[in-house]
Amino acid sequence: MGPKTAPGLYRTSMNTGKHILIIGGGLAGCEAAWQAAARNCRVRLYDMKPARFSPAHSSAHLAELVCSNSLRASDIGSAVGLLKEEMRGLDSLLMRAAEATAVPAGRALAVDRELFAARITQIIEEHPLITVVREEITELPPAAGIPVILATGPLTSEAMAASLARLTGREGLAFYDAIAPIVLADSLDRDIIYQKSRYDDGPGDYLNCPMDKPTYRHFIMKLREAEYMPLQDFEEAKYFEGCLPIEVMCARGEDTPRFGPMKPVGLPDPRTGRDPYAVVQLRRENREGSHYNMVGFQTKLTYSEQKRIFRLIPGMAGAEFARLGSIHRNTFVCAPEVLWPTLQMKARPDILLAGQLSGVEGYVESTAMGLLAGINAARILSGRPPVVPPPETALGALTCHLTQSDPRHFQPSNINFGLFPALEGKTPKKQRGTMRAQIALAALKKWREEAEG
Repeated sequence: MGPKTAPGLYRTSMNTGKHILIIGGGLAGCEAAWQAAARNCRVRLYDMKPARFSPAHSSAHLAELVCSNSLRASDIGSAVGLLKEEMRGLDSLLMRAAEATAVPAGRALAVDRELFAARITQIIEEHPLITVVREEITELPPAAGIPVILATGPLTSEAMAASLARLTGREGLAFYDAIAPIVLADSLDRDIIYQKSRYDDGPGDYLNCPMDKPTYRHFIMKLREAEYMPLQDFEEAKYFEGCLPIEVMCARGEDTPRFGPMKPVGLPDPRTGRDPYAVVQLRRENREGSHYNMVGFQTKLTYSEQKRIFRLIPGMAGAEFARLGSIHRNTFVCAPEVLWPTLQMKARPDILLAGQLSGVEGYVESTAMGLLAGINAARILSGRPPVVPPPETALGALTCHLTQSDPRHFQPSNINFGLFPALEGKTPKKQRGTMRAQIALAALKKWREEAEG
């Protein structure tokens, strides 16, 4: 079935009874559908795959992970670990699927991306209150008395972005996000590469490619000399600071990668007992351990240069790549100008934005916005007022960032404790994460009881 635009589609679908309409079947869209259906609301979820794929997508499954397979730290004393714990408390579909498809990743939560997407797809497609429609929607629907969640993601089509710009009265902002390569495990030289997680005793879950000083400097020199995929004349590079291409880091200074993804601290080589000068870490991509992701090696190098340069890394001379790195555009709205804290659009409160399009960064954060959008869409459909989570919670801190930041300098953000209200009194640094978690989880419990009561 081919793509359809909104006007003709909605004339036929709006007469099927009251339901929530969700556009986009990524992490945020699927989480929103799950949350709404859990509140006994009917949902129609539209996704353009497999009729059409974005430049970064290749699987027909819903909830496809296109960059890393890591959901980052698990410890609730970290901001992202706390956000995940809050999502568990709200029965997040992402957390259910992630825990069922987890792969070893030290202190982080990582998943087998194929099993993860397949599991979410099955759950969504088999849910009796959710109807999945495999069609592309290219413009926002007219107001029809039902909530609409737009969760088309950072690669929103030009047509949908133009429709959104017409509604908001301004163009969306954009930055560029690079994808890291994936290598085949059996092409790696395990006589050179050693297994260890940072600071952990025992073998750990990561593979480590050690570099001495001359090797590192040679590698950096070749990175600087390499050929890259250029941006188009009309494109302006606005990289997300938490996901910089390795060559951009290199351009900021020879040692910048060594204080970032190539930091060797806490990773002593078992053959020498000492930390190497620099290290490239590889994280398992699937349960079989047949594929590994090059941690922090997002890149816009040409494909041929990636093979040439990355095979200079010790232990990767014969590396075979299951996926090479690439660069793609991420689109998001200026949330402080566009959104209410409920994630409703100021120009049209029947439309809620979710996922990275709303102005957050990261898998977990995007899903969290889908979770909140699903809860509020269900409340709106049932005639109840939408809710805003407490600012002491990670979920609330994110919505505060979206809607209370200075619009002149707004940029997407991962969850971090800098977004939370300041702690009262003096608290030792090592105890701050734990204290914030206690405050947040207590506030979330009270909020949920009031909101769901």
